[in-house]
Amino acid sequence: MRVLVVGGGGREHALVHSFARSPHAERIFCAPGNAGTAGIADNIGVGSEDLPALLEFASREGVDLTVVGPEAPLVLGIADLFEEHGLRVFGPSQAAARLEGSKVFAKEMLGAGGVATGAYSRHETAASAAAHLAGASYPLVIKADGLAAGKGVLICADAAAAEAAVEACFVAREFGDAGDVLIIEEYLTGAEVSLLVLCDGKDALPLAPAQDYKRIFAGDQGPNTGGMGSYCPVPGFEQKAIDAAMEHVVEPVVAALRKRDIVYRGVLYAGLIVTEAGVKVLEFNCRFGDPETQAVLPRLDGDLLEMCAAASAGALAGVKAAWKPQECVTVVMASAGYPASSHKGDLIEGLDAAGALDDVTVFHAGTALRGGDVVTAGGRVLAVSALGHGFAEARERAYEGVSHISFDGAQTRADIAARAVRAAAGEISLFPHGLEGLR
Repeated sequence: MRVLVVGGGGREHALVHSFARSPHAERIFCAPGNAGTAGIADNIGVGSEDLPALLEFASREGVDLTVVGPEAPLVLGIADLFEEHGLRVFGPSQAAARLEGSKVFAKEMLGAGGVATGAYSRHETAASAAAHLAGASYPLVIKADGLAAGKGVLICADAAAAEAAVEACFVAREFGDAGDVLIIEEYLTGAEVSLLVLCDGKDALPLAPAQDYKRIFAGDQGPNTGGMGSYCPVPGFEQKAIDAAMEHVVEPVVAALRKRDIVYRGVLYAGLIVTEAGVKVLEFNCRFGDPETQAVLPRLDGDLLEMCAAASAGALAGVKAAWKPQECVTVVMASAGYPASSHKGDLIEGLDAAGALDDVTVFHAGTALRGGDVVTAGGRVLAVSALGHGFAEARERAYEGVSHISFDGAQTRADIAARAVRAAAGEISLFPHGLEGLR
């Protein structure tokens, strides 16, 4: 099977790494890829949003399956375009990708499916938003409706912050067209769980749950990022909770889409939050999560390429996912200035030493090749993942891997999976309010 992976981040390196172990993989291409994918796939100089060039390449090279990593090409309609030309794609259609491309649409589908989520209101003008804020309580969340490169979610502690967020959307146009519509949403507190589900339009296969860390600094301090680390599985979120999430969240939303003649085929990422009032949906993504993928896939004891091919063909029925008994911890190394900015061109040293450690895999994200060297090329640079018998061992190995790697201004969080270690030891519960709503 000739496979094209679209994207160039840590998630895509993890996908390529997993596909490369499949006996079905004849040749793997990655567009555009990074310094990590270059060692196990053929990087091609095509951007992930250049749909005509991707189509031309896949047609010319006889690609059997295209797996789309980022959300933007899915929202642009890459799956529809490829399928119109007889090319098989693992990824949802443009209509289905609206679950991530439009927060209003996602809320509508949650409502249609009777799935619990935060209360919200929709606004198309600054005046409408201001009128709603006049009677609001804080904190609250303001979100640009469309894709805003991870910057369109603003947590507002008071009225001044909310007014500034509305101005950013409607006046300063900081989010461009993504901010044409915004939602003002209830602020939810609790423990989050990321559940990635493979869907084929009829059947669905959940992968092991993960938790990630959004804030840049330890103790969940500082601004939000794309994710500074993750771990898998999640102590306390066992098979019974997974089954219930499928029954009460995933299946109702997929059914609501079907009522609109929208078939969901690809990965559905359900971002759940366990609150005092029960389990609610924070968001949906229409692709593999990052960095959750880097923590989930090292534990997969099976052929991911075979699973993705089955999903793309509508043939997931009967497919099972098996898991290694070890836990996995993933620590992200970010560049100087992240998340406000990123520093490019800094030499990265120690990659071979880290990768040589037992059960440690270094996934590249924002990296590039410069001559024979690997240099930084983005905000999140690397994700160091480690397997271990228990979270304590996995965590120790991950941070040992991090200790071998250096580049100017490298940023990491020191507390990734610390709570998982304590939860697994019975010292704390990640879900002190229980899992009401998932019974």
